Parts: sequence; structure tokens; C-alpha cells
Amino acid sequence: MISDRVRQMAPSQTLELNSKIAQLRKEGKSIIALNSGEPDFNTPQPIIEAAYQAMLEGKTKYTQTPGIPELREAIARKLSDENKIDYSIDEILVSTGAKYALTNTFLVLCNPGDEVIIPTPCWVSYVEMVKLAGALPVLVPVCEDNHLDLKAIDKAISSKTKVILINSPNNPTGAVYSQDSLMAVAELAVRHELYIVTDEVYEKLIYGTTPHVSMASFSPGIKERTVTINAFSKAYAMTGWRLGYAAGPKQVIKGISAIQGHTTSNATSFAQWAAIAALESCGAYVEEMRQAFEKRRDYLYGRVSSLPGIRCPYPDGAFYLFPDVSELFGRRRGDRVIHDAPALADYLLDEAGVALVPGNAFEAPQAIRFTYSNSMEKLNEAMDRIERAVGKLF
Repeated sequence: MISDRVRQMAPSQTLELNSKIAQLRKEGKSIIALNSGEPDFNTPQPIIEAAYQAMLEGKTKYTQTPGIPELREAIARKLSDENKIDYSIDEILVSTGAKYALTNTFLVLCNPGDEVIIPTPCWVSYVEMVKLAGALPVLVPVCEDNHLDLKAIDKAISSKTKVILINSPNNPTGAVYSQDSLMAVAELAVRHELYIVTDEVYEKLIYGTTPHVSMASFSPGIKERTVTINAFSKAYAMTGWRLGYAAGPKQVIKGISAIQGHTTSNATSFAQWAAIAALESCGAYVEEMRQAFEKRRDYLYGRVSSLPGIRCPYPDGAFYLFPDVSELFGRRRGDRVIHDAPALADYLLDEAGVALVPGNAFEAPQAIRFTYSNSMEKLNEAMDRIERAVGKLF
């Protein structure tokens, strides 16, 4: 029999949906995917060329488990220049994607029975990562405007709390948390001697006036309790390259490295050399993508907001809309009843050929997630289809 650990783990709804989409397309059905958190742009040319050059030069062997020194030095420069955090390279570790860095961080910080506070809605994998470490996820809903409920976070802290997890810009809401609210969370962590794990993978995809702020930048006392997670996937369109990193207290990074050393070892060697080019040569490419996402956000927000029965908060970052669709619950099309968000997602997939992720995957059963990391042409076609399908519910 398989382990309790696996039997108690919920499958990733986002990845399961990808499999379903692939099957439907194989059957010849036209599906527009607004479900995947993946830029539709190709990886910038300087990154590809750097990887190719590294392979030609024989940089295809094992590296140090925490990553090549050259990349960790480049990450340290980036964190100092952009995020105002100073790290030595032995406080930085490169991993096979941010997912792996996050999972290992919880394994290092948490003992069985410890609690991790997670503001919700939250990314689909956080809860399972915490459970995998033997810890208990404590879910704390955000305020109605999708920003942190500081009083609720304070109230959720117990003698078992070990970590507060923060994700800004947020997946799935697109909220960018203010410096004041992040500072308040940091002060709670210091007061109660907790760690902060901050997932900042969408930091370069911001469109509003609220800037991204790294929590570890506030003061040395907070930095010592913060593990900053980031990746190359979203900002540099490198999702398939599987490259992320963690920066934090030396003993935590050493622990993550120990786990990584017995599991994946180093991240792919030539991808690490390519990541240096991403950090040092691709700012213009990132800005071009950010501007394209901003135009798509404005367009999609206007279309989604006009749908009957849907209330859509305005996002300031990432590439998601996360509207409340609960007013559609109970609506029917023939014998088909929209009982909940999964039923609505299934209906839109079948009726409109558009794939969306129900909010249940993000601990928000009243909502559904739209992704605008797709071309404007596809967004327009998808919304035309959705408008017709939703109209049939009225």
C-alpha cells in the first residue's frame, strides 16, 4: 500500500486540467487555455544563446549542489540592486524551480505539528507543500479587496505557529501587498519569533502604483527570519527551464542544500549559465512582456467585468483575474445546473471551449481564475465564447 503521505495529498487541479485539455485537443476540439500560469512568449534570445554556448564549452557536468558561484553572485547583485537585500553566496541556493525551493524550505523549517499561516486565496501547491513537511496549514482569508487581513493573521498565531507565508504579487488574485501591510506582518513575525517565507516570483509583473517590496529588506532583524523565494520562470518566460532560488539565513540555506543534495543535486548546469544572461542582459525583454501583459489585463478586465453575475477585483500584478462568480450558482442551462465554481468551469469548457481554473483549487470556492498570459487574439475569441455561454444561463 502507498504511504499515508501520498494518499492524503490532493492532486494539482491545474496540472490535471492540462491533461484534460490535451485529451480534448487530441479529439479535435478547439480549446482556448486561460488556465495555465505560463507566459506565451518564447524565452529571450540572449538566454537561449547563453545556454547553447555553455553546452558548446562543456558546461554540462555536475555543479555544486547550491549552484554555480557565478550565478549565485549574479543573484546576490540582483537582490542588492533591485530588492535592497544584501546576501553572501552561501546564503543563496539555486534549485530546480521555485516549487522545489519552497518545498525544501518547509521541510527545513517545520517539524510535524508545526503550523504555517497561509493567506487565502493562495496558490494551489502551498497547502500540499506544508502538509508534505508534516506541518499544518492554517488558512486565513484576505479582506474583500484581496489585501491582507492583519487582524486575522495576528489572531491565527498560536504556540504552534512556525511560519507565515506571503505571496506578492499574488497568484491567483493579482494583488500587490502594500509596504505597510508587509511591515506589519514582519513585525508580527519578529514579536512571535516566527519565520517568513515570501514567494516573489511575479515581482517584475506589476502594473499599478503599488511597488513590489521584499520583506527581507525592512531591517536586519526581519531579514534573519525571512526566506525569499524567486524564479526565472515568469519574468523571463523560462517555465520549462525549471530554475528558481532561495535566499535566507545561512543555516536555513545549508539545510535546503542538504536535502537537495540527496534528491535532485544541482539544477541543470547549462541552464544556470543561461540564467546569468537573464539577470544581466534581458531587462528590455522583461519590460516588453510586462507592457504586453498590462494591455491584456486592461482588455480582459473590461470584458470580464461586463459579464452578468460576475464581480471582478482589479489586479495590480501577476497575470490573473480572479472574479467572484457566486451569483451564477444555481443558474441552469437545460438540465445542467451550475452548482459551484467547478461546475461553472466544466460548463465553460464544454459549452465555450475555454479552460479556466475553479477557485476551489486556490481555497476560494466562490471564484474562478482567468489567465491573461495568452495572445490578445486568443483572449478576444475566448471572451466572445464565454459571453455567449454565460448569456445562455440567463
